[in-house]
Amino acid sequence: MELGIYSFGERTPDPETGQVISPEERVRRLLEEIELADQVGLDVFGVGEHHRPEYTVSSPAVVLAAAAARTRRIRLTSAVTVLSSDDPVRVFQDFATLDLISGGRAEIMVGRGSFIESFPLFGYDLADYDELFEEKLDLLLRLREEERVWWSGRFRPALDGQGVYPRPVQDPIPVWVAVGGTPQSAARAGALGLPMALAIIGGMPARFRPLAELHRRAAERAGHPAPRLSINSHGFIARRSQEAADLAFRPFKMVMDQLGRERGWPPMSREDFEASRSLHGANFVGSPEEIAEKILYQHKLFGHDRFLLQLTVGTIPHKKVLEAIELFGTEVAPLVRRELASRTPQPSPRP
Repeated sequence: MELGIYSFGERTPDPETGQVISPEERVRRLLEEIELADQVGLDVFGVGEHHRPEYTVSSPAVVLAAAAARTRRIRLTSAVTVLSSDDPVRVFQDFATLDLISGGRAEIMVGRGSFIESFPLFGYDLADYDELFEEKLDLLLRLREEERVWWSGRFRPALDGQGVYPRPVQDPIPVWVAVGGTPQSAARAGALGLPMALAIIGGMPARFRPLAELHRRAAERAGHPAPRLSINSHGFIARRSQEAADLAFRPFKMVMDQLGRERGWPPMSREDFEASRSLHGANFVGSPEEIAEKILYQHKLFGHDRFLLQLTVGTIPHKKVLEAIELFGTEVAPLVRRELASRTPQPSPRP
């Protein structure tokens, strides 16, 4: 299983002081986080696109290109690229360039967008929310398969055999589809044979299992091999479970309560938070042993081959974030990999 981290470059007020760091400082810290994740042996780091004041990253490919120059082996992905409000040609070119800079470590994780600010910002109508994504995903997949493309659609000027450059190192460059809980999205990813990143940030994870099964069945019906699956969740890691909970609760509550005000959720109580970090809850907050146990528990549910953790759900002291990344790479990852290796049937020795 691949293990990694994703971040939006969160720049929310510090729950203790109320202060907000500068965008420059947040990007500096984010690059330090990615560099450390590479050093401690994590497999993937994702950076997500937003167009809101509390998030620093609006162009994941630019940030990831800076990270590529400071890392050696970790894979670098958007998490996500809001494809519906972007131009697939530019998305492909940006990530192909990232692939060249990184020596073949780039990936694109595309989604429809859980926030809607990018639609009016770039002149798109929310009434076309589904159609935009479907059409632009079709073009993006054509671009990674063909150097010269003949294509036409509703939302972008047609292509009449133009070449699209540069071409990436990887052929094809990986494209994942991010899904938040919509069955149609899971089925579409499977029917296209694309890997799916399933975001589980609330509720009981076991209730998301039908989406993973739907994804696999759709791929099988379309004649594709079993597609890859990533589980993407919120969490935090500290040496002791209680320390992790105490560090994470107020930042988590600040972020989730703001989302709740926008989307009609009730405020998060401490009791809610504690329940969410139980073995059967959605949040991965605890000691290295607890996090490893929960990853392995969910692996039995989903059979996924990638797990990404968002450690900075709100502002947590940077020193503690770096400690969490180190614990993830040096303690959680070995526990998970060792256990999963023991579960894998070994071939019988030849007589």
